[in-house]
Amino acid sequence: MSKMPIYLPQLLFLAIFLFYSVGKECGATPLKNLESRESSKTCGYQACSKPSQNKLNIHLIPHTHDDVGWLKTVDQYYWGGRPLIAKAGVQYILDSVIHELLEDPNRRFIYVETAYLWKWWSYQSDRVKTDVRRLIDEGRLEIISGAWSMNDEAVTHYQSIIDQFTWGFRRLNDTFGSCARPHVGWQIDPFGHSREQASLFAQMGFDGLFFGRLDYQDKRNRMDKKTAEMIWKGSDSLGNKADLFTSVLFNTYSPPPGFCFDILCADEPIIDDPQSPDYNVDRRISSLVEYATTQSKYYRTNNVILTMGGDFTYQVAETWYKNLDKLLRYANERHGSTVNVFYSTPSCYLKAVNEQALSWPTKSDDFFPYASDPHTYWSGYYSSRPTIKFYERMGNNYLQVSKQLSALTNISTSETYLNPYREAMGVLQHHDAITGTEKQQVAQDYARILSEAMKGGEQILSDALGSLISTRNQRRSRDGADVHFYTCYQLNISSCPHTEENNNFVLTLYNPQSRVVSTFVRIPVTGNSYVVRDFTGASIVTQIIPIPPEVLAIPGRESSAINELVFRARNVPAFGYQAYYVTKSNKNIERVRNESFTEATIQNEFFNVSITDDGSTCALRTIRSGVTNMRIAQSFHYYESSQGNNEEFENRSSGAYIFRPKNATPKNLTNVGSHQIYTGPLVQEIHMKINEWISQIVRLYTGENYIEYDWLVGPIPVDDKIGKEIITRYSSNLATGNVFYTDSNGREMLRREKNFRPTWALQLAEPVAGNYYPITAKITIKDRINKLRISVLNDRAQGGTSLNEGQVELMLHRRILNDDAFGVGEALNEIAYGKGLVVRGRHQIVTGTNLDRSSSILMEKQMAWNLLNPPCILVSPAGRRTFEEWRNHHRMQGSGLTKQLPPNVRILTLEPWKDGGLLFRLEHMFEIGEDTRYSHPVEINIKDLFLPFTVTNARETTLGGNQWLNESERLRWVSESNEVHRERENVRVVDTGLIDDANEVINVLLHPMEIRTFLIEISI
Repeated sequence: MSKMPIYLPQLLFLAIFLFYSVGKECGATPLKNLESRESSKTCGYQACSKPSQNKLNIHLIPHTHDDVGWLKTVDQYYWGGRPLIAKAGVQYILDSVIHELLEDPNRRFIYVETAYLWKWWSYQSDRVKTDVRRLIDEGRLEIISGAWSMNDEAVTHYQSIIDQFTWGFRRLNDTFGSCARPHVGWQIDPFGHSREQASLFAQMGFDGLFFGRLDYQDKRNRMDKKTAEMIWKGSDSLGNKADLFTSVLFNTYSPPPGFCFDILCADEPIIDDPQSPDYNVDRRISSLVEYATTQSKYYRTNNVILTMGGDFTYQVAETWYKNLDKLLRYANERHGSTVNVFYSTPSCYLKAVNEQALSWPTKSDDFFPYASDPHTYWSGYYSSRPTIKFYERMGNNYLQVSKQLSALTNISTSETYLNPYREAMGVLQHHDAITGTEKQQVAQDYARILSEAMKGGEQILSDALGSLISTRNQRRSRDGADVHFYTCYQLNISSCPHTEENNNFVLTLYNPQSRVVSTFVRIPVTGNSYVVRDFTGASIVTQIIPIPPEVLAIPGRESSAINELVFRARNVPAFGYQAYYVTKSNKNIERVRNESFTEATIQNEFFNVSITDDGSTCALRTIRSGVTNMRIAQSFHYYESSQGNNEEFENRSSGAYIFRPKNATPKNLTNVGSHQIYTGPLVQEIHMKINEWISQIVRLYTGENYIEYDWLVGPIPVDDKIGKEIITRYSSNLATGNVFYTDSNGREMLRREKNFRPTWALQLAEPVAGNYYPITAKITIKDRINKLRISVLNDRAQGGTSLNEGQVELMLHRRILNDDAFGVGEALNEIAYGKGLVVRGRHQIVTGTNLDRSSSILMEKQMAWNLLNPPCILVSPAGRRTFEEWRNHHRMQGSGLTKQLPPNVRILTLEPWKDGGLLFRLEHMFEIGEDTRYSHPVEINIKDLFLPFTVTNARETTLGGNQWLNESERLRWVSESNEVHRERENVRVVDTGLIDDANEVINVLLHPMEIRTFLIEISI
């Protein structure tokens, strides 16, 4: 956490609080022989102490919260390095806790971060490993959540969230068996909570979720109304399958004031020697019981949780357990008629609450944005460190490609490189990694971790594609046997040595999507003309576009490329590849047409885009119904960052976490630059220089129904000593009524309304920051009268809103000179190559009407997925080999699928798993009622879906792949709500048990928004 000081003095804490009112393993063996390891284990709910019906049950939860990087790097936190930054060493925590648990069978402990647990485990002796397994089997050491890291919930994509939980579960399952399978989510430190996260937890088979942070007004309201525990309805489409019991912890995740017994704390111990002048048992026990009794008044049952731990606590676990033992003993001795104090876990608390058989309030929205006081909205981190947010997206793209190619080719190198890649991406999901809320040196280490993992992924790609393209001729000849496939990691800055240094090269596009994709390819080159041949030998249309001077001048860019070669790659096969042979020629570059502002216009079949007199852009689309014209104006602005001393709420500064503009109205950026227009058969572009530190390219591709804005921001000037937070605005003539829609972790859309929260009467002191929401993939506005819609798709997570009628606002970059005093201790002032950080990114604007709703929504979904998982471009130098020689020795096209999937379904996951089997996920892309054509169940035969192999056996698991679905039994909860779930259509559902190859078909039925996960066996 300590995004604020955890251990506040008692009086300060109370003042603040009162003021704001606060089974069986899956996939460990071949499918047909899977059985439970042992029947004598007493873990899980069997290990819980029996609560009292007539007393206040005080559940003491010993725990530690171990950030997977924050103020120190992952390794520094594990080993205890750089102690002057923070005295924290995870290895000592686990060593110490295990020793103390073995001392007394009544003691309990929970652990969360699988990344650290796995690292620690790899250094342990057989004796220690035996002890740990016994502690887990007896329920004394409980693993909860179980992901690789405790992920952020605002700026993470659901594909990456699922991946990092799946890999954490896999390590736990392989190492410890069923007793290490988590039952609950423990998201105590993320800065706001998403509905999609709750839905995913429910689909993973979790019984509940605990978290610590919610808006201070929301907390006060829930405490007053005893609604801090609820049934969170995670999906309108999935019904009760996505419902999750959720509990808001009373004191974030800290101990009661005065009861931190860690060596990092200053609270007094329990002194029980009556002869000592410092004897304090009576006073201390009374204080604890009073605190717990007060807490119980805000909850509905006679059970309360006291979280006994905090950030990197228990390095000397003896100091905790010695004092906690005394608390239990003396509290039960002195107050045993009214309280029952015992060691517990969140699972045991959940079971005790469930056994009360009460009905619970419901919630169907999310917990964004999170505010900790009237002037502190944690909506800045939605946009902090935009380059690491984009890098993580790149990492996910290449990880999916690496997993798919490993599964399709069964290459021997995959496990060597794939596991570190999975783990690196798990680290990046941490709530102080992708969020941008870490120290600068830690951000650089995250980039190092991902970079090294991606190099391993590149080896997988090269080996796998080498296997796929090889022919008999190649195996007989040495020619072409040494083909390597190189990735171009710096296309974002128009740089790729392999396309710049070779006159002849082959571009191979691998398409990780389960649909055929046509895409425009842009690669940096040094020449003015190139010939591109497709796999048939036909020359295809190309276009050369100069790279803007602002891109050429990006600090750190070391590239000889001055142009980009553009061509359209048509019909790249699903889960497949398509190659293009590129030859440098000697033609002259296309003529450049320069225009003045008043004449600057580009257009295609759908849009007309021009530059206005003030230098902003204006796009016009004629709606074919003849009803109206849609107008979209785009412009840049910036907010001045508040700079305070952080000693009072009103003096809060903007920082890595907090967005707090000095004024509600942003500053305008007048265009003082120039522009150029480039036209050709494939794309028309306006290259705009706004000022010395902002430029952009506006693109219209031939035949494409969207506008692309390629923006470049930085170095943001701070010579005036003022921090700046840069936004772009898309203003339209739509009548939106202050309503807009944002995605939840890239999946379902949620309705937002300016200055409004669905569950309490909002009092808003920060009218801008309090209306900002995380935009992971898409933000949409709709016209109430003409039924028009505009969606903005982004290539990385950003903060966004709609503050005015018909307007969308997205934050691009932040450079701030003050810290916001939530622990990171540094201003968000990123420097690269001696200058302020320069960021480049893309937005795609999609429009639609009710008349074309089905096609436009489908297009939006496909485009958003294409921004997340675009075809991967790989370069192979061709040397002196002609096209004919290359084609004679290499296959230039291939697919991994035998048939086309329905447009509303996609393959979410395909990766190697165990014993030659694969982990496979299918998902339905549409919500219930979202579309008349696509929001319906669909059935697919997966037996013959893949070209390289046949699916012989399939058995369905929960979403995390660690438990058979038909053996997952979640706790049942009763809702107070009168709402009725829409029943599923009466169609046949595939058996969730074992399916063998005696069947001609293996049909999978998917309902709207459903993700189904299978472990499959294959024959080649």
